[in-house]
Amino acid sequence: MSLSVAGRSYADQEDGQYTACWYRHGRLIVRGGGRDRTGVRHGVVTLVRDTAFGPDGERRPEPHDDTESAADLNRAVGKQVKLLRERSGWTQKELGNRLGYSEDLIASLERGRRTPQPEFLDAADDLLGADGLLSATKEDIAQAKAKARVRHPAWFRDYARLEGEAVEINFYNNHDIPGLFQTERRAWALYEMRKPLLDEETIEQRVTSRIDRQKILTRWPPPMVTAVVEEAVLRRPLGGWEVHKEQLEQLLLLGRLRNVELQVMPTERTEHAGMGGPFTLLTPKGKPQVGYMESQNHARLATDAEEVRILAARYGTIRAQALTPRESLELIERTQTSR
Repeated sequence: MSLSVAGRSYADQEDGQYTACWYRHGRLIVRGGGRDRTGVRHGVVTLVRDTAFGPDGERRPEPHDDTESAADLNRAVGKQVKLLRERSGWTQKELGNRLGYSEDLIASLERGRRTPQPEFLDAADDLLGADGLLSATKEDIAQAKAKARVRHPAWFRDYARLEGEAVEINFYNNHDIPGLFQTERRAWALYEMRKPLLDEETIEQRVTSRIDRQKILTRWPPPMVTAVVEEAVLRRPLGGWEVHKEQLEQLLLLGRLRNVELQVMPTERTEHAGMGGPFTLLTPKGKPQVGYMESQNHARLATDAEEVRILAARYGTIRAQALTPRESLELIERTQTSR
């Protein structure tokens, strides 16, 4: 018996699985699934690390970078989405319209340049009549993504290390939301609009790294986190309204955590202590507080005690000028429902 996946047929093995092609860091295992309306049987793809001998008689080395494995799996799932879409007779744009995604996003997913999100796999599975085949890949994709090495840009690594050790983090942001609070779709949109353009692999890597940092918000014990964002940020739908509404919901959820205090600086304020630009204050465990500033992709870590003291005093004034945390959450709720 043979099995068709992404337009290719694979022979049945004794273990009830279907061995697909070898990749540099593993092989794809295809598990049998149901038959489609035309009678063709389709399967679920799973990337498996394997040090057994390959079809050429040579032993495959253990991977040194799980990023390759995740990319292989993304490409395999993307091919399966394309096969199911074409079977339904839809263009990428038509599928995107039905699922609420852009044509460019569908194209990127089918080429394996984007990691398919669980909600996309569930929606596509249902719409394309995949009988659970796409939904079944969610766990494998999540595991492959979790194993992928987190790589921060060189200029950001010192900050990321200190942030991971911090017992207290204070943000003032004037153009956007702190990275620790961003949704994955929001982060992706921000990197996509960056100039000069970033390639898809770099975007994927940086988004993964940003989302990975957010685990510090829910670890135990968590750091105490405060943040002040501008009201204008709440009204600027970066990435589109659907992405923005999702981001506002994320802010409401995070703002209700016991270790997080989120405040909004009203646009109508006649005095504003943060006109010098955004900055972050970090207090690593057992170490002095430090400041961190970014401008036009240039970063600077402030360790001078007097400079940090001034930043801390400035931040105190900014918080006093902003809405209270409760008032801020109420404003976010009104903004979320205003469109």
